[in-house]
Amino acid sequence: MTMATVEMSFTPLPAHVRTARLVATAVARRSGVDEALLDEVRLAVGEACSRAVEAHQEHCPAEPVRVALTGTNGRFEVVVTDTAAQSATASAVGAPGGMKDGSEAPGGEQAAAPVDAAQLAVPAELGLAVIEGLADDVEIAHTDAGLSIRMSWPSSAAAS
Repeated sequence: MTMATVEMSFTPLPAHVRTARLVATAVARRSGVDEALLDEVRLAVGEACSRAVEAHQEHCPAEPVRVALTGTNGRFEVVVTDTAAQSATASAVGAPGGMKDGSEAPGGEQAAAPVDAAQLAVPAELGLAVIEGLADDVEIAHTDAGLSIRMSWPSSAAAS
């Protein structure tokens, strides 16, 4: 069975995470994900979207969080993409004194080196461990669009 991808984007506000969870659960059910796994889908999608909202609020509040949901070849896949990693990198470089606003660090000292975008985007924190524990398969990637968290679960090929 192949199902068209459902794509959504939302303003990075915590209230919209609930909507993303509800949509993901509905699409997972329609894709044939076992009822016993739906809570895991809901929680993992909620965690990934919450991480993206938090990053966007800090680095690029005008940019939407993007979610793609696909049921195909016996798998239900969710990809949550945020552009905060790109925005953080762009705002942390280019300033002569090393500070985002172009000023020097206090005391005339050179500011600390900018934080690596990978450290901003994928910190070793509990949220990713939760996602990895809930999803059957997880991939975290830096793409041209930003940080992408891909999660998938088995689904029945007989779903309509």
